[in-house]
Amino acid sequence: MAATTDAEKIGASTSNPTASARGASSSPPQDARGLSALDESNLERSIVRRGLATPAEVEACKAYRAKLVAEAPRDPSKPTPGLLDVMVGAKVLTRSQMARLVQERDAGVRKLEIPGYTIIEKLGKGSMGVVFKARQNSVNRIVAVKILLDGLAQNKEFIRRFEREAQIAAKLSHNNIVNAIDAGEAGGRYFFVMEFVEGPTIKDFLDQNKVFEEKDAVRIAMAVAEALKHANERGLIHRDVKPENVILTKDGGVKLADLGLARLTNDEAWGLSEAGMAIGTPYYISPEQVRGQTDVDIRADVYSLGATLYHMVTGKVPYGGATPQEVMRKHVDPRTELVPPDHLNTKISSGLGMVIETMMAKNRENRYTTPDDLILDFKCLLQGDGPMIAGRKTDSLEALAEGEADEPGVSTIDEARMAEIASFVNLRNQVIAALAVVLAVSMVTNVLFLVAR
Repeated sequence: MAATTDAEKIGASTSNPTASARGASSSPPQDARGLSALDESNLERSIVRRGLATPAEVEACKAYRAKLVAEAPRDPSKPTPGLLDVMVGAKVLTRSQMARLVQERDAGVRKLEIPGYTIIEKLGKGSMGVVFKARQNSVNRIVAVKILLDGLAQNKEFIRRFEREAQIAAKLSHNNIVNAIDAGEAGGRYFFVMEFVEGPTIKDFLDQNKVFEEKDAVRIAMAVAEALKHANERGLIHRDVKPENVILTKDGGVKLADLGLARLTNDEAWGLSEAGMAIGTPYYISPEQVRGQTDVDIRADVYSLGATLYHMVTGKVPYGGATPQEVMRKHVDPRTELVPPDHLNTKISSGLGMVIETMMAKNRENRYTTPDDLILDFKCLLQGDGPMIAGRKTDSLEALAEGEADEPGVSTIDEARMAEIASFVNLRNQVIAALAVVLAVSMVTNVLFLVAR
């Protein structure tokens, strides 16, 4: 069947796009919703290999689902419609076929056995591991379990990196950080247990073209800054602060997640092993990370948080480009100027614009030195005041710029100022000389008085 015919078939299957995305009924069975989290690349291969649908039908269903997501406003806290849901709604698959796929998924989950934990369902997959929702049996609480991919578990370097992530996470304990609970190895599987956090990420909202109100954005960014402060006090840098790694919990909290790229600042051997490597996410990476510097510190996280905040209040990334290399080059190139965020969104204050520009200074010497300074300015903004630190830095930078405009070795003090200083010095010298004369006369007078007696 041709792809166009499949698309027409999908569109004609229901007059209600939302109903089509969720299946034949408005409330699909629990199994259908659970399967939406499945790794779709494996799912597609399985469906085609078994002859349940043609590649063209699969692609048409994927395209239709993407159209539904783009056109229909939805709650970011709810999952994106799964491919199986769309295929059942389009009558490409039957419900019984979907049920068999769900059963196979559940059987695969049950094979994962981590002592002390009961695996419930798959939540997602990253570059190094798969994350599952599980129950910690000893205390009957829900947790998230990250398991190193089987293919990587045969490589000692990947095992070492995975264990290092768990060890770094164990150093942190903060309300604004997804905290570590446990780690280990069982039956050849390496696992890392974290607290389970429910809620959308900032990226989920940005994908729906949401632009955050200033106070909401500042409140969220300040919570992340508090998390960075905690990490910095323990000698750690995150190195991958971005919208995808900031979770907004259902109770209004903020959690910084994913310590996969975190590093100890004083680990020189670690730094040298990554020298020259651009580590981070292109849209939010700091210039020093692009250059692969080994002396990266907390100011790199401040930059990435600034880039995230920029995206939140403008709806645009700070620097765009056709390729990741082009984007990263713009972060570094001093000739590529950042468009002030308050120019793109005139509803935000110039004070917030100044804070973001200070956070994203290409020269890290001109950024906030510590998260404490940044938090202070965020508090000022929330109180309706102008920033204290960012404004001061702007004044010093202007003075520096004026100094750089002169020739090397030439003083920036003009002749009038120099004459004023010279006059002051001469007057001071005259006063000192007069006092010396008075003192000398007094001494002579006292001596004569004593002799006369």
